[in-house]
Amino acid sequence: MSHDGLGPRAVMRSVTFLTATVLAVPLLAACGSDDEAGKPLAAQDIATAGRARVADGGTLHWAVDDVPETFNSFQADADAATNRVAQAVLPAMYRLDAAGRPRRDPDYLESAKVVDTEPKQVVLYRLDQQAVWSDGREIGAADFAAQWRALSGKDSAYWTARNAGYDRIEKVERGRNDLEVRVTFARPYADWRSLFSPLYPKDVMGTPDAFNDGARRKLKVTAGPFALQKVDRKAKTVTLARNPRWWGRPAKLSEIVLTAVPREDRASALAAGKLDLAEVDPADARRIETAAKGSAGADASAPGAAEGTGAARRSGKSEHSGKADPSEESGTTDDEQQSDEKKTDGDKTDDDKKTDGDKSDGEKKSDGGDSDEESTDGKASRAAAAKDASRDLEVRRSLEPAYTQLALNGSEGPLADERVRRAVARALDRKELAKLVLRPLGLPAEPVGSHLALSGQAAYADNSGALGGQDTAEARALLGDAGWVPGGRVDEEKTEKAAGGEGEKSDRGAKSSSSPKAGKKDDSDGDDEGTYIVGEDDKGRRTSAGDGKDQRSGHDGRHLAQDGRPWVGRELSQGGMAGAYAPKGTAAPKGTAAPAGSASGVLAKDGKALNLRFVLPSGEGSETLRAVAERISSMLVKVGIRTQITKVSEASYFKDHIASGQYDLALYSWPASAFPATDARPIYAKPVPAADGSLTVEQNYTRVGTDQVDQLFDRAVATLDEDEARDLLRKADSRIWAAAGSIPLYQRPQLVAARKDLVNAGAFGFGTPVYEDMGFLKKGAVRDAASPSQK
Repeated sequence: MSHDGLGPRAVMRSVTFLTATVLAVPLLAACGSDDEAGKPLAAQDIATAGRARVADGGTLHWAVDDVPETFNSFQADADAATNRVAQAVLPAMYRLDAAGRPRRDPDYLESAKVVDTEPKQVVLYRLDQQAVWSDGREIGAADFAAQWRALSGKDSAYWTARNAGYDRIEKVERGRNDLEVRVTFARPYADWRSLFSPLYPKDVMGTPDAFNDGARRKLKVTAGPFALQKVDRKAKTVTLARNPRWWGRPAKLSEIVLTAVPREDRASALAAGKLDLAEVDPADARRIETAAKGSAGADASAPGAAEGTGAARRSGKSEHSGKADPSEESGTTDDEQQSDEKKTDGDKTDDDKKTDGDKSDGEKKSDGGDSDEESTDGKASRAAAAKDASRDLEVRRSLEPAYTQLALNGSEGPLADERVRRAVARALDRKELAKLVLRPLGLPAEPVGSHLALSGQAAYADNSGALGGQDTAEARALLGDAGWVPGGRVDEEKTEKAAGGEGEKSDRGAKSSSSPKAGKKDDSDGDDEGTYIVGEDDKGRRTSAGDGKDQRSGHDGRHLAQDGRPWVGRELSQGGMAGAYAPKGTAAPKGTAAPAGSASGVLAKDGKALNLRFVLPSGEGSETLRAVAERISSMLVKVGIRTQITKVSEASYFKDHIASGQYDLALYSWPASAFPATDARPIYAKPVPAADGSLTVEQNYTRVGTDQVDQLFDRAVATLDEDEARDLLRKADSRIWAAAGSIPLYQRPQLVAARKDLVNAGAFGFGTPVYEDMGFLKKGAVRDAASPSQK
């Protein structure tokens, strides 16, 4: 599941948009000037160079997660690759700048402004007189009108994923000439700049059949610097070629080949010269940088060197793929399993070493030794070639336009009480969590302060003060006020499902960390990766939160953001090296939790212990969120909240757990939008009871909302005063913070490996890529002053 995850507005429709809740706010932060928005925490890292220094021609091989199922961005199965193609080949009236703010695209639009507000809002578009479709027809009012009719929601024959904004339009008509388009709104619409980006030709939007099927596998007519030339689903490639009818600055590249390459295979594809540009995981980024510096690669002494190669990992789609983004999300750690898989010789037990020593020569060879078919010299030659190729690569880094948050399901159980949700939030040190993920990557480690925008965007302001910062005493007081008291009676509970159909507690699926094999995967479990409870007894998992070191591994906290090694439990104030078991009868170190079932270490109410189900996806590409989840669990233990961590398959994580409400706590990401009054509204809308007694939640998966927040969104989207709209959104965000249904944690990292001579491409951050400027440096040319990747 951005899951990280994972981005463009087209992606946001299907991404896991987190919801938040809203109740009373003790004090609203004053919503003031645009200065509160600040600047993006990290700049773009795209190796900028003037067009005069960029060679004409060349092919860029760019990795994507999948070949798009559709090239229609307004259909439900559109994904990040759909959006990438649309950006390169279709008109957009507005694109996002480096601060995530919409800017008019002068190649298509000479001007656009509100020319009337009474009796109706009217926007007048003046198109560039050279703007034409690839078939030679001028872009005009007919295209605008066809798109409005298709997306208005009035004709159910169009299989649209959304109609936000288009449903507020009353009519679209030609202006004084063919270059003018007048759009009249039935209701005022603040986010009118979000419309007609991308703009499809009337051939695609004109009829339901054309909309539903005409642009799924091809785009015959385009109007961008590139055109869709070929789709090869067998080779998993999409080829974009220069558009000969393009009237703007000509594209530097001859072709862009988008190639579907799994994350775990990208490092090797880059080293082999099969890719020029690819988003990569932190461990691969580290290896690429090591090779580029001329060292011997990821040697055994490097942090994470024992993790295995990129091929050993799996990750979900990028945060921007549009699905709840497990690529950066996590599963719980299988403590012993990971330990066994990642042991170095120095870490192995005597039994491990004995087993190794008993292996026959044939067995050792099958474990990774040279085979008869390939000589050692041949392998060395290939490794040297790959190493040389890696020296021509670098990693460009920024922050994605998306953030990871902790979701609290307020529909039932302890978290239905606002005081318990607020206690969870007040137990968290969000700054520490941001450092855990971002500091090892050399990125600004600042927690996110808004649900509706990110630093640099117009609507951003840090409204977290409406809830308050980390305060253990206040968290305990809130829990006490809610009736959760230490030492209370705890009735024996029958075995039940921990979270939906998967993660079922059983002899093999439910494992407490009090067991030496806590969390170890049973192969017979299938997708269920097991359950363990943090807060009963975390023996063998303890860490020192004070110095950020994993006492068992001996590495500093740096690797946690990259490989997800176990970090669960509470800190020991003295003695007790993690993983060392004292003889029976030895006194427990000061601060050690009471055994499971002991009333002294449990908060209880009405015979039930305070135990929250923390559901996470189980993919091996979810290491970062795994570390975050375990650090959160250790923070909650300190205020008396136990967490039952359950891993489920990535395929079922969102549909069977998040969307269906089968969780208490969960981690996933959702993209930021330049138009939060429109795009964030369904995320935080108050659930509405349906006729059958169920709740219609839209995208509010925490199932908490208020009429007041809904009204603030409605007012913000209907005002044409930009300052007023911004202030209303900031007020709404303050109330969302106070409800503590969604706790923003950190902006997601963006790591992109690229050829060193590739310019104007890389980690784009908020900005829309400028496809016509991408290319390779001319011989002897240099790019602009040092970019973040060169520092």
